[in-house]
Amino acid sequence: MGSPARRRFAGAVPAGLVATLVIGLVTGCSDDGGAPAATTSAAPKPSLPVAPGGTFGYAASRETDPDPLTLNEIFGRSRFKSNGRSYKMTVREMEKKDCKDAVTGEKLQKALKAAGCNQLARASFHDAKGTVIGTVGVANLKTSKGAKSVAGAGAGKERKDYLKPLAGDDDHTKELGDGEAYAGGWTHGHYAILLWFQFKDGHAPKKAELKRLYQAAVDITDATVFTALDTRSVRGGRG
Repeated sequence: MGSPARRRFAGAVPAGLVATLVIGLVTGCSDDGGAPAATTSAAPKPSLPVAPGGTFGYAASRETDPDPLTLNEIFGRSRFKSNGRSYKMTVREMEKKDCKDAVTGEKLQKALKAAGCNQLARASFHDAKGTVIGTVGVANLKTSKGAKSVAGAGAGKERKDYLKPLAGDDDHTKELGDGEAYAGGWTHGHYAILLWFQFKDGHAPKKAELKRLYQAAVDITDATVFTALDTRSVRGGRG
């Protein structure tokens, strides 16, 4: 399946703080009875942190967003709803080091290494009926440029590079990886969000059915991953 384009973002980055400096007026009388002398003393300007500009704020680079990802941060909700659609998370894990064991395909593995991947978190979900199942991965990379390279590594007519689906022990997500899937990637600053979504029975989705898989991916990532990454854009960390 084709790669989805990056969807949006991010949360508003706060403008720089404004400091108001109060200048004191010191007065006194000279010994000769002359006019009082007025002197003005300017207080030193304080050094204030400046939030990075751009769409992704602090999350544009690992340099300005150095805190490691945690599973509780990005995949902390086991059950949630989106516009009346219900989802459940069944399994999650964090791949560290070079991240290559969480993906399939030489091109994607090389892209992760070149981008300096040091974490790749994965979690799997199913909808209320267990019909749609999927895995979401979040790769922590050095720069936004690297994230774009990783997200685009699996593009092409014949997909050979993709997120490795993470099978659960339940009756639904244990089927992950068995069948045809909608796979692709988005970016948010120096993070690449990788996707694998399929129907439980593994059939190849028709054009109309692809919308259902895509909607599930949007619902799940909006409720989990992008909520956390928006916070990082604004605060430069887990908050």
